[in-house]
Amino acid sequence: MSQKFSPETKRFRLIKHPVSIGDEIASRLLQVNPALIRDWLVAFLRDEIIRRRNFKKAIIGLSGGVDSALVAYLCAAALGPKNVVAIRMPYRTSNPESLEHAQLVIDALDIETRTIEITGAVDGYLGAFEPDASGRRRGNVMARQRMIIIFDQSERYRALPVGTGNKSERLFGYYTWHADDSPPINPIGDLYKTQVWELARFMGVPSVIVDKPASADLIQGQTDEGDFGISYHKADKILALLLRGYNRERIIESGFPANEVDLVKGKLDGTHWKRHLPTTAMLSSTSINDYYLRPVDY
Repeated sequence: MSQKFSPETKRFRLIKHPVSIGDEIASRLLQVNPALIRDWLVAFLRDEIIRRRNFKKAIIGLSGGVDSALVAYLCAAALGPKNVVAIRMPYRTSNPESLEHAQLVIDALDIETRTIEITGAVDGYLGAFEPDASGRRRGNVMARQRMIIIFDQSERYRALPVGTGNKSERLFGYYTWHADDSPPINPIGDLYKTQVWELARFMGVPSVIVDKPASADLIQGQTDEGDFGISYHKADKILALLLRGYNRERIIESGFPANEVDLVKGKLDGTHWKRHLPTTAMLSSTSINDYYLRPVDY
């Protein structure tokens, strides 16, 4: 015979274990099978790069962080190490460890690499025209300069640029528009940061890279979680619930602090525009990407 609970007992059970209920649901949503994900992403890269676009090589910006390191490992598994080009692009204020950690990946995979210093290009513009630019503006200039180099080097190597942005960053809008999101394909764009860490460990990315604080390394001392005001472990759980249709009130009732839910939801709601192609003023029934949606563009 099934046990019955009064409304008061049910409320007590919810209040007694609020965090465990929300954590349990979110943790289930974030669970992945690393081996299956690896195999699928390797197949995705082969299909998108070789079959659909007729390239043999991939080129990535290797920052020394876990996201680009994981993408390098995936590309090497998909195409072979000799068909992966990693470009390191330090600025004069970049953390020296970034170059060292990127070198660990290069040595482990035996992939082709080139280091291109961006200080001259960035300072040529900022120093001459915008010497008082804020740290945020300077960081955006660096990110866009790096993507200029990646696309130019892609022509040199006849290699397709591959993106390295994770799902958490994309949902928070934590990237430079028309820079980090520019490459035509992205194997980890549907993986939350905590899932990236799990897959990176599974694939053997050096622990010093996986375990260090995440940082865009655009401003000295900057960290992702410092900018967010919340850890990835907490943010990913709230994001996973929001994207599965749980509303603010239900997430809070399940045990997550209201201020953290509001912080995450505010970033998600305020950055939708960054995840879309430029909006076109429609003047016809063939407006590209707005009305004229076809599986094949010709």
